[in-house]
Amino acid sequence: MPFRTFGLDAKILRAVQEAGYTEPTPIQSAAIPHILAGHDLIGIAQTGTGKTAAFVLPILAKLAGGSPSPSSGPRSIRALIVAPTRELAAQIEENVRGYGKHLPLRAATIYGGVSERPQVEALRTGVDLLVATPGRLLDLMGRRLCDFSRLTFLVLDEAERMLDMGFLPDIRRIVKALPQRRQTLLFSATLSPDIEAVTREFLRTPKIVQIGRRANPAETVTQLVYEVPKHLKPALLVHLLREPNLNMVLVFSRMKHSADRIARSLEASGVRTATLHSNRSQNQRLRALKDFKSGAVRVLVATDIAARGIDVDGISHVVNYDFPMHPEDYVHRIGRTGRAHAVGDAISFVTPEDHSTLRSLERFIGRGIVRKRAEGFNYTAGAPAGAPRGQRERPAIPAQAAHAHPQGGRPNSGGSGRRQGFRSGSAGRGNRWQR
Repeated sequence: MPFRTFGLDAKILRAVQEAGYTEPTPIQSAAIPHILAGHDLIGIAQTGTGKTAAFVLPILAKLAGGSPSPSSGPRSIRALIVAPTRELAAQIEENVRGYGKHLPLRAATIYGGVSERPQVEALRTGVDLLVATPGRLLDLMGRRLCDFSRLTFLVLDEAERMLDMGFLPDIRRIVKALPQRRQTLLFSATLSPDIEAVTREFLRTPKIVQIGRRANPAETVTQLVYEVPKHLKPALLVHLLREPNLNMVLVFSRMKHSADRIARSLEASGVRTATLHSNRSQNQRLRALKDFKSGAVRVLVATDIAARGIDVDGISHVVNYDFPMHPEDYVHRIGRTGRAHAVGDAISFVTPEDHSTLRSLERFIGRGIVRKRAEGFNYTAGAPAGAPRGQRERPAIPAQAAHAHPQGGRPNSGGSGRRQGFRSGSAGRGNRWQR
C-alpha cells in the first residue's frame, strides 16, 4: 500500500518521496488512518518500526489542511509533542522538519541543557507545532510563554519511559493546561498494565494499535548471552571488539560513572569511543551522537536514560555490558539494532549475580537466549591490579563449549531487509523550520 492511499497532502508526499520511502511500515499503516479520522490512539510497536512518522505524518497533514495560522500576530501552538529526553525531542524535531519542509508551518523544540534564549524567541514569534521535554516546557509555561488556546493535538511519545522516569506529576500539570477538546496520541514500544491504567486519565475511548507481541524484540536481532565473571567484563568487551564485524557498537551501562570507566578502558585499548549520559552537556551529547553516526568513533557507551531517542542507521551490535534490571529496558536496548527490517546482534554480559534477572527476562520474552563463549578468551584470569574491591577474587566460570539454553532457546534470525517505511531522523540542533 503506497503512502498516497492515505490521502496525505501532496507536499508531504513529495517529502516522503525525496526521503526515499515508498510504502508505510505496519505501525504507520495501522495508525495513520485512525489519526486522520480524529480518534485518540494508543500505538504499541517495537523500536525501529517507524512510530515517529506514524504520528508526525497525519499531524502535519491535519495542520496543513486545518484552519490557517493568523496572517498577523504570533501563531499559537496547535500540536504539542512531549518526549522524555533531549535526544528523542531532537530526533522528533528532525522528522518534523524533514517531512514538513514543503509546508508553510513553523515548529520549535524546547529542552533543557542548552540556552533558553532561542527557544523563548521561537515561542514569542509563534509556532504551529512544539516538541518539548517536560521540565523545560513547564518552566516556560509558568512564564506564560506558551499559548495553547488553539491546540488540537497532544502526543506523548515513549510514554512508558516518561512515566517510569517520574514525569507523571509533570504530565498531569501539562495536560491540565491544555484544552479538553483535543486529540491525544500515546506511542510506546512497551506498555505495562499499570501504565495502561494511567493513560485513561489522558485519552478518551482510544483506538489501540498493537504491532507484534509487546514483549517481543525485533525478529531480525540475534540474541546471545556471554556468562562472565564481573571482573572480566572489561577484558571480554575488548576481546570481542577485535572482531572487525563489530564495526558500529552501542554499549549500555547501568551507571554514569561506569560508562565513563568503560570508555576510558576502550580508549586505552585503541578503540575510538564516545559516551552519552546525563552528566554530559547537551553539546557533548550531540557531538557524541554526531561522531558515532559519522564513524569517527566505533563505540558509543550510553546509559538507558540518555539512550532514549538514539536512532542511528547501521548499528551492527548492541552490548548489554551491565544487564538491564527490567525486561522492558532489554527490549528497548536491543531494538537499537536490527531496525527497519535490517539484521543486528545483541550481546549480553551476564555475571552470576544476574542469573535470576536473566531468567525473568526469558519468561518475559517467552523464549530462552543462547549462551555463547568467546573463542580464545581466558575465563580463568584473575582481577587486574587496582581493580575495585568488589571485582576481586570472583569465581571463574569453567571453560566449556558453547551451549544453548536448556529450554532449547535459539537466536532469532532473519535476512537483511529493504526499508519500507519511515524511520526516525537523526538528532538535529535547529529550533525551527519553515518554508
